[in-house]
Amino acid sequence: MFPSSDLSFSPSSMFSAYASLTGFLMLFRSMLHDFVPEQLRSYLSGLLDRFFTPKSKNLTVIIDENFGFNRNQVFDAAEMYLRNKIGPDTERLRVGKTPKQKHFTISIEKGEEIFDTFENSEVKWSYVQSENEKSEKVKRYYELTFEKKLRDKIMGSYLSHVVEEAEEMKRNLRVVKLYSRDVYASDDDDGSAGGNWGCINLEHPSTFDTLAMDPNAKKKIIDDLERFLKRREFYKRVGKAWKRGYLLYGPPGTGKSSLIAAMANYLKFDVFDLELSSIYDNGELKRILLSTTNRSILVIEDIDCNAEVRDREAEDQQSEEAKRKVTLSGILNFIDGLWSSFGDERIIVFTTNHKERLDPALLRPGRMDMHINMSYCTGLGFRTLVSNYLGLDGLNHPLCEEIEKLIDSTEVTPAELAEELMQDDDTDVVLRGVISFVEKRKVERSKPKKEEAFIFKAKVVGDDDDEKQSGSLNCVKKKACKRKGKGKGKFKTY
Repeated sequence: MFPSSDLSFSPSSMFSAYASLTGFLMLFRSMLHDFVPEQLRSYLSGLLDRFFTPKSKNLTVIIDENFGFNRNQVFDAAEMYLRNKIGPDTERLRVGKTPKQKHFTISIEKGEEIFDTFENSEVKWSYVQSENEKSEKVKRYYELTFEKKLRDKIMGSYLSHVVEEAEEMKRNLRVVKLYSRDVYASDDDDGSAGGNWGCINLEHPSTFDTLAMDPNAKKKIIDDLERFLKRREFYKRVGKAWKRGYLLYGPPGTGKSSLIAAMANYLKFDVFDLELSSIYDNGELKRILLSTTNRSILVIEDIDCNAEVRDREAEDQQSEEAKRKVTLSGILNFIDGLWSSFGDERIIVFTTNHKERLDPALLRPGRMDMHINMSYCTGLGFRTLVSNYLGLDGLNHPLCEEIEKLIDSTEVTPAELAEELMQDDDTDVVLRGVISFVEKRKVERSKPKKEEAFIFKAKVVGDDDDEKQSGSLNCVKKKACKRKGKGKGKFKTY
């Protein structure tokens, strides 16, 4: 077929060889289809591809939307995590928002790719969406591609990192709930709490930046909260329930409720507001508290005003009917007994205007771990109020320094000062009004002290005084006591 002399090929000889080879291949293909089964042909084809196709260095992991009959946690985490990884090269995005959401939700469209770096290793995310024409079902999944040598790192550390980052993003975006047993279920209720709790969204704007507190006191509270969140393994190691108790005490109007809202907004913890007077007995109290959720703040305000909380020594002498009420022992057994180990990341907050009236058993560490004195406003606290209400730096206005000195020398609450700062739109007029108010309050605060000093001086006159002088003295006592108790509520002493 090929010439044997001088090894040269003419065009005619090459065409003849090509025609012969083509005819042989067509005959071989026909025989292959006629005599070789289809399964064997597929096997041989795959075997040839394996030999002649170069091996890929990459590995692709499929992350389906569902895992069995449940949602795939890794898929949801990837969807949340990739929102912060969208770069300028992305060409198509999905944007949505529900009426309850404050921010837009952004996600990548099918076919888009996102590159991410983890510990100097690069990975590629691809979003795939396919439709089944017969069942009309949509299948959604992510493809995670990386080098095969990185398999252990990606399947271990990286995916754990993705899940943790997604959980942190969810906590920052979630809306804090305010639960109460006096509120009916609403559209805001996600059903996570039982025990007849109803809820609304906690839209209280208070933050640690807006609290009129001493900066050092605020920093101490924030550091304590941060330390509590990071100590999951610590609490487990020392054998203590992962909870923390705070007692907020001080006169009315000093920001106790605002501090609770600031703590909830800072931690993204739901708030459960419990009214003890509405609970029948200790058993119901236990069932209600067990229905609260993890990562929450349980609040019992004005604990000293609840007649149901009695001194434990008096509980032994109470009647059978009285024993059906909530007692101090019932509360202590839950916050510090065996039942206190139920749930994780729990914060318990008690508020009171009269710390001295509380049973010492309630105040010890392990129950109320941190006692926070919500005292009268200070000069530094006033600077925060001026910044919040007037948009000023207190150091830049000549009247602020005078006001701060007055505030440090008298007793005035942040609520009272906040009301004065809202009296006018003119800054100078407002600040002069604050000066007049604080000076007036300083005079009012000093009057009872002068009357008490006069009463003490009158007492040393002796028994030789006439009846008229004694009557005058009693009159002064009554006036002083009446003025001193003005505006106070009635509280039961335990």
